[in-house]
Amino acid sequence: MLSQDEFRQYGHAMIDWIADYLEKIEDFPVKSTMEPGALRQQLPQEAPFTGESMDVIFTDFKKYIPEGLTHWQHPGFMALFPSNSSFASVLGELLAAGVGINAMMWDTSPSATELEETVMEWLRKASGLPEGWKGVIQDTASASTLTAILTAREKCTQFNINAHGFAEHADLLVYCTAHTHYSIEKGAKAAGFGADHVIKIPTDNTYAMRADALEERIQADLQAGKKPCIVIATLGTTGTLAFDPLKDIATICNRYGIWLHVDAAYAGSAFILPEYQHYLDGITLADSYVFNAHKWMFTNFDCSCYFVKDNSALIHTFSANPAYLKRTHEAVTQYKDWGLPLGRRFRALKLWFVLRNYGISGLQQAIKTHIQYADIIKSFIQTHAHWKIFAPPALNVLCIRYVPAVSLTTEELNTLNSVILNTINQTGKFYLSGTTVDEQFIIRIVCGGTWLTEQHLHTLIHTLEDAAQSACAQLAISA
Repeated sequence: MLSQDEFRQYGHAMIDWIADYLEKIEDFPVKSTMEPGALRQQLPQEAPFTGESMDVIFTDFKKYIPEGLTHWQHPGFMALFPSNSSFASVLGELLAAGVGINAMMWDTSPSATELEETVMEWLRKASGLPEGWKGVIQDTASASTLTAILTAREKCTQFNINAHGFAEHADLLVYCTAHTHYSIEKGAKAAGFGADHVIKIPTDNTYAMRADALEERIQADLQAGKKPCIVIATLGTTGTLAFDPLKDIATICNRYGIWLHVDAAYAGSAFILPEYQHYLDGITLADSYVFNAHKWMFTNFDCSCYFVKDNSALIHTFSANPAYLKRTHEAVTQYKDWGLPLGRRFRALKLWFVLRNYGISGLQQAIKTHIQYADIIKSFIQTHAHWKIFAPPALNVLCIRYVPAVSLTTEELNTLNSVILNTINQTGKFYLSGTTVDEQFIIRIVCGGTWLTEQHLHTLIHTLEDAAQSACAQLAISA
């Protein structure tokens, strides 16, 4: 066990290591090249019986662990969505670990509860969310979505399922599109609806939900004796960053008394910019909303910001008060009743550090810069003979596809673009991801890294060109 002096010594050493790591992170390939099982083969099969010195442990960390990491803070990480960090966030996380509290309820640490209330209100105002909405920090958007589904389920059935189970409520339906995040179906299964009760509404040519198709399906389901329970609208889908027409969907949900949950997990960070708050038109008619500060707001994982119009329905769904959790004050927020977990990390601390260190204006500028970076790549694609933009560009996400002048089948184009993607990722300079939409394989570029600079974008442009030429040569295709 470490002494106080040793804790100070190694604490300083590890902070220095983190600073050096981030300074030299481009020395690593973005995506780990480790083969499956390689780390396990180097580690002992049994835990040590006697304790080891921190010298040995820290040395082994440096020797074994970084090689097997995909370096999410690398400026060349442009895959999936970012999970950004920042120095301020790391320091806030360090202090949260240091004080070691459980933020389950007000009594277990009043500062944790009241700081969370404060930063969530700051974000509500900065994001243009309605007055009176209340927020709570969950771990992920998946958990937030499950929370919304469960709350909608209970409100829809007058809280009968919590009390009596599903016996009389086998007809509840969840509505989304095929482009919404997979966690919606996962959450519906976990909440007892069943995958067959998740209805996928058709989308338009921008891959956004068709409001007219939603209403037609709701009407048909009502006529069939089904019970529409919740609609999930997405502001920024994972595949192409499509934005569902919130106002139209909200009007329909309000007309039929259906819970509306808005998933803005990635794009929601951009709504602190007033020029993008038009995407929230209609939010006053919604019931719940989530975005992840750990994606594009420089707050390291995990920190999902979940807001509700009616927190009484949320509390009624999740509240439980055994004798060992006796309250000393009634008129305080008890976040243990705002979701599934009893135990809660002190996530508000790192978010507080980020909001104060950057300020709203600093966050706005950082996000705006990333959008401008995406425009640089977009300009290159738009003037290129063979690179094509696949879906309407939005914010800092681009979906692209290489289409040479020669005639190729969809399958051949998919193979070509897959080889291009693999070629780019094998350079170690960049990590991009792909997806398939309408049976067409596309390459996604997300310009959202904390340490990303304009020079990295020009390097990426050259890498895209070189990878396309290499892939065409490899597949004997005339470029």
